[in-house]
Amino acid sequence: MSTENIQIMGNFTDSKYATGRRKKSIAKVWLKKGSGNIFVNGKKYDEYFKRSNHVNQLLRPFELIEQSTSYDVRCSVKGGGHSGQVGAMIHGISKALLLFDASFKAPLKKEKLTTRDSRSVERKKYGHRKARRSFQFSKR
Repeated sequence: MSTENIQIMGNFTDSKYATGRRKKSIAKVWLKKGSGNIFVNGKKYDEYFKRSNHVNQLLRPFELIEQSTSYDVRCSVKGGGHSGQVGAMIHGISKALLLFDASFKAPLKKEKLTTRDSRSVERKKYGHRKARRSFQFSKR
């Protein structure tokens, strides 16, 4: 990581840390008071996540607490696809926001953002084409 990239992302020494998980993705999130900058793996969030629904999902915790430009976020996320990564980031951001102010718990918990979404891909079974889908039946 270059020095100019570190300066852009800012100093996160006095920040709160939380870990978020979803499917196979793990997000390490650092949150601090700031101006609303969100960095994902060294890139701005709108450069990293191209789809608009991912961007909207990512900003949802800040919209619920009605402070969309009050915090800076630095996140390191790995594993899974973009949907799982966004879910992991939301989980991590919500947990870090609770460390800043416990009064955020009611709106975030109401929208189920503080609990880990445990749904994952079901494993493939032998004798089946997928997890539950069988091979096509041939009578003769």
